[in-house]
Amino acid sequence: MAPRADDLVAHFYALLFLERPDLRAMFPPMMNAQRDRLLAALLRLSTGDPDDHTGFLRQLGRDHRKYGVLPDHYTAVGHALIGALARYSGSAWNQATQDAWLALYTWASDVMIDAAEQDAAESPPWWDGTIIAHERRGSDIAVLTVAPDRPLPYRPGQHVTVETPWWPRVWRHYSIANAPRPDNLLELHVRAVPAGWVSRALVHKAAVGDHIRLGPARGALVMRGESLRRALCIAGGTGLAPIKALVEHMAQRQLAHQAHVFIGARHSSELYDLRALSAMADMYPWLHVVPTVSEDRDFGGARGTLPDIVARYGTWQDHDIFISGSSAMVQATTRRLTADLGVPPARMLTESLDTVAQGDRLLGAGRPGD
Repeated sequence: MAPRADDLVAHFYALLFLERPDLRAMFPPMMNAQRDRLLAALLRLSTGDPDDHTGFLRQLGRDHRKYGVLPDHYTAVGHALIGALARYSGSAWNQATQDAWLALYTWASDVMIDAAEQDAAESPPWWDGTIIAHERRGSDIAVLTVAPDRPLPYRPGQHVTVETPWWPRVWRHYSIANAPRPDNLLELHVRAVPAGWVSRALVHKAAVGDHIRLGPARGALVMRGESLRRALCIAGGTGLAPIKALVEHMAQRQLAHQAHVFIGARHSSELYDLRALSAMADMYPWLHVVPTVSEDRDFGGARGTLPDIVARYGTWQDHDIFISGSSAMVQATTRRLTADLGVPPARMLTESLDTVAQGDRLLGAGRPGD
């Protein structure tokens, strides 16, 4: 099927909307990214032991609640899937192949439906939020403060999906930039990216008083346990958001014996939240903030790439390490810490802004910040 993957997925959607035209409204205007994710998900499910994918499927079922997915929708998807596979599998398609795919899809949809039903008993599919503060930090970054209509449970370091009124059913991921607060407010850092529907709307169009929707908190860039620790936090760009939440959490719970926070950008003007981190460093003697730039010759602080500067400051083998930023930065920093400095991989938690949304999900959540 691989050589005709685009045709296969296009045919799948044609069959789906032919059987259930009402489902067309559930999908955002541009379908290219959805087609890529659908094929990736199918390939993932059709390889290895199906039981290994249970966690992935359960998360998928929970995440689909915010799109309004109902149990009967899975039946229509299954019919379209089998029809598209049968057309583009060629001579490989026979009764045994069809039975195998039917069994796999039936099992997978049952897992997702069950997870969604269990999740519905514990939390809403989304939270309505009101923007109560909107502060521009340069030409392409905004810091938003959002008041959910009810407490939104999360752990420091996690992210939420956001839907705006300007692009219904298009959800994008943004990390929460503060530890949980008594007033339940959330701080989001948004960088407008080229052709980014949601990010550009949130930076350039959103204003105080506007309403958005927030999906449940997800993500594994969270602290393990509540013991006193030495921490190394490395953030590139708006990857600072989850790092800032983790640092606030350490301060609130008095969890840090020592913490170093490296913030990287190409130019000093892109260190958009340095003032807040510097104020925290002034307040807590255990916190050391190191701003770095890679392309600004006039910058008076550390200059160079984050992997080089982090290596210059220490070996970090006895630290718990949190890294957030672009895939390239995360991968380069991880390699430097493990290969050159001997840091055990088990001591590191990473989150890439480019890949945190992969697999979330088949119905229209795109790249974080998109």
